[in-house]
Amino acid sequence: MLRFISIRNLAVIDRLEVEFEPGLNVLTGETGAGKSILVGAVGLLVGGRASADLVRTGEEQATVEAVFEDPAGAELMIRRDVSVQSGRSRAFLNGSLVTSAALKELAADLVDLHGQHEHQVLLDPASHLDLLDAFAGLTGEREGVHAAFTRVQSLVSERNRLATDAREKTRREEYLRFQLTEIERVAPQSGEDDELVTARHVLGNAERLQRLCADTYTALYEGEEAALATLSAVWKKLGELASIDPQFAPHLAAKDAVKSQLEDLAYFLRSYASAIDASPGKLQDVEDRLAVLERLKKKHGPALADVIETAAALRQELAALAGADERAAAIEAELTAVRRDYRCLAEKLSKARRSAAVEFAQRLETSLADLAMAQTRCEVRFVERDGEDGWSERGFDQGEFYISPNPGEDLRPLARIASGGELSRIMLALKTLASTDAPGKTLIFDEVDAGIGGSVADIVGARLRQLGSRVQVLCITHLPQIAAYGTSHYRIAKTLKDGRTVTGVSPLGVRDREDELARMIAGADVSASVRASAREMLKRRVQ
Repeated sequence: MLRFISIRNLAVIDRLEVEFEPGLNVLTGETGAGKSILVGAVGLLVGGRASADLVRTGEEQATVEAVFEDPAGAELMIRRDVSVQSGRSRAFLNGSLVTSAALKELAADLVDLHGQHEHQVLLDPASHLDLLDAFAGLTGEREGVHAAFTRVQSLVSERNRLATDAREKTRREEYLRFQLTEIERVAPQSGEDDELVTARHVLGNAERLQRLCADTYTALYEGEEAALATLSAVWKKLGELASIDPQFAPHLAAKDAVKSQLEDLAYFLRSYASAIDASPGKLQDVEDRLAVLERLKKKHGPALADVIETAAALRQELAALAGADERAAAIEAELTAVRRDYRCLAEKLSKARRSAAVEFAQRLETSLADLAMAQTRCEVRFVERDGEDGWSERGFDQGEFYISPNPGEDLRPLARIASGGELSRIMLALKTLASTDAPGKTLIFDEVDAGIGGSVADIVGARLRQLGSRVQVLCITHLPQIAAYGTSHYRIAKTLKDGRTVTGVSPLGVRDREDELARMIAGADVSASVRASAREMLKRRVQ
């Protein structure tokens, strides 16, 4: 339920604040006073399209704020800001930034905005099933059918994609095998290129390395003044020093370790030098291997690790393609089961619709009889579409409302024979059916009186008041017969302030309501008799 709305710098509204009440809230005023702007402001709050044109001339931003009370009694504060520079908007729910899509989703439980042309939805037969399902409370069944249909479509799309790609699959497999064979023929190993670069550097300096190893080995082990032989004399003298002063003992104790390390070094020098293959063929083998690896790296790299990862990815994709036939078979099996589920759910939904359609038509006839369409006959007719091509997320039914507003006339499609006034009344009748809207919701009717007048307007007003006993109703009207039924009445008027048009909204007391109804009856020239008629109209309808 809409409790409070604040509007700043929206079209001709500079600043406006209104508190609404439960029941039937009627809003009246001269044409062009800004009544529809108020409806548009509510539309923004529930996710409607924002535009820079909505911002009042000379202002940077328009802001609409409102406090709603949800069916559970919790308050929700919604704000929408519209920028004049970009035309973009920002939306806030309880102070937190949200998307306009989130507002639309929230609006489904809060507001039903029935604008001047919303009754035209009845001209689209595709909407008729939605109205019937809402009446019959078939939301759960619809969701089940929708989920099953979505799964069917997903599997069919995947199956068709696999079938369509069969030729491409063969070409892709050939390409992948070519790429993989190229890599596997080389069989690169992780880090191999770095090792080869080191080996190339060693082989390129083989003679120098062998010479240095030989010289070092000789100086250490075999020469006349070899270090190991010289150290024997050093250790002998160190032993004499330790026998005189124990401080030399630790150094003498390191003798064996030092000797062992030097011997290990000597043996390594000898084995390293002998292991070097200084032949030109060995160096050429390394160069050739590096060249092959470089070609792979340029094609699949830049690093050798990338080449190895590419090979793994190629194997994985080939395995997936090899399993495409198995996947196609699995899809067909799953499709059979999901189609069966869909048919079961859609048939259940179809039976429920046909069962509800009888009561729906009877109650719609009763409601229309109260709206001066007493002998109107109504019927919901179904066409069941054959084959999977006729399936949809709403089942395999096509439903359409047929009516006969006049006795003796055949039932014909509603979309082809109803007048504007009849459409308004039919939509109002639909809104008053018991299951259409939950308590606590706000219904907004912008000029529901289009195409009606006289006694019919009186009946429409009574029906709106009745509807207001269950949900909050905001109704913009030009007819005094309807306005008199309001449990709360607001006048929307525009004035000039500092050369600018300003729109304001005022709640009306009893005396003010009499004046407003008299104005609506007679215009600017209000006589005593007209005022008396307004007083009588108000008295009779509020009882």
